[in-house]
Amino acid sequence: MNALFPPPDIPTIRLRVLSLGAGVQSTTLALMAAHGEIGPMPDCAIFADTGWEPKAVYEHLAWLRSPNVLPFPVHIVTAGNIRDGLVRGAQGERWASIPAFTKSASGNVGMIRRQCTKELKIVPIRRKVRELVGLTAKRSPDRPVVEQWIGISLDEIVRMKMSFEPWQVNRWPLIELGMTRRDCLRWLERHSYPMPPKSACIGCPYHSDTLWRQMREEDPDGFADAVAIDRLIRTGFRNLRGEVYLHRSCVPLDEADLDTPADKGQLDLFADECDGMCGV
Repeated sequence: MNALFPPPDIPTIRLRVLSLGAGVQSTTLALMAAHGEIGPMPDCAIFADTGWEPKAVYEHLAWLRSPNVLPFPVHIVTAGNIRDGLVRGAQGERWASIPAFTKSASGNVGMIRRQCTKELKIVPIRRKVRELVGLTAKRSPDRPVVEQWIGISLDEIVRMKMSFEPWQVNRWPLIELGMTRRDCLRWLERHSYPMPPKSACIGCPYHSDTLWRQMREEDPDGFADAVAIDRLIRTGFRNLRGEVYLHRSCVPLDEADLDTPADKGQLDLFADECDGMCGV
C-alpha cells in the first residue's frame, strides 16, 4: 500500500510503540503491522486500562494478546480505576475529571474540564515507554528515541497532536496511508478478522446517542452500571455547584431520549478528544 504521506525517518529512534485502544483503528494498525503492510515492525503495543472498559473491549484485547495474532507483545498499564475515581469525586475527594455535562441553577449547560485522558492513559503509557527505553529515573535526551504510533484515521485528522516530549515523536500511519475508519473496517473484513468494539469507557460522556442506545440493547449490564454511576455523580464534587450528568441533555441517563434519529443533531464528540488516545 502506497503512503499518502511519507513516514518519518529518524535514525535515533530506539523504540517503536503502538498505542493500543483495542478499537477499530488501533486494531487495524496493529494487524497491518503484523502483516508487514506498515513498518518498521513495532517493538510492542501498550494498552492503558482505565478499569471501566466494556466487556467486549477486554475480550477483544485478550484475543489480540493470544498466540499467533500479533508478533510483538502487548503491555497493559493502569493508573487506577476511573469508575472508582468518579465515586470518590462525588464524595468530595480529588478525582481525574471526565468531560461530563453540568447544568447550573439558571439552566446553563457546560462541560467539565477533562483530566481522565492525561492521567489514566497518557501518563501511564509514557511511564511504561520510559521504562522500556531505559529512561526511568534518568534525564531525558534532547533528541527523539521513541516513536509512538497512534491509530487516528484520516477522517479524524483534527485529533493529531505533536508530542511535547523532545525524546518522543508521534506517528499516525493510518493518516500516512490515507485510511479512514471505514477503510479500516473494510481491511479487517477482507482479512476475516473479528470486528472490534468501540474503545471507550462505559460511562464516557463523549458517547453519541447511537452508542448509548447500542450499549442499552447489546450490553445491558454495562448500561445499567452507567445509569447507576450517572445517578451517583449528580452532586458532591469539589468546586462544582451545578449538577453533573453523563448525557449531554442533562437529564438522568435512563430518562434521556436515545432514540432520536442521528440527523437531529446528535453528534459523536470524540473529535474533541484531541489527544487521540480514546475511541481508537
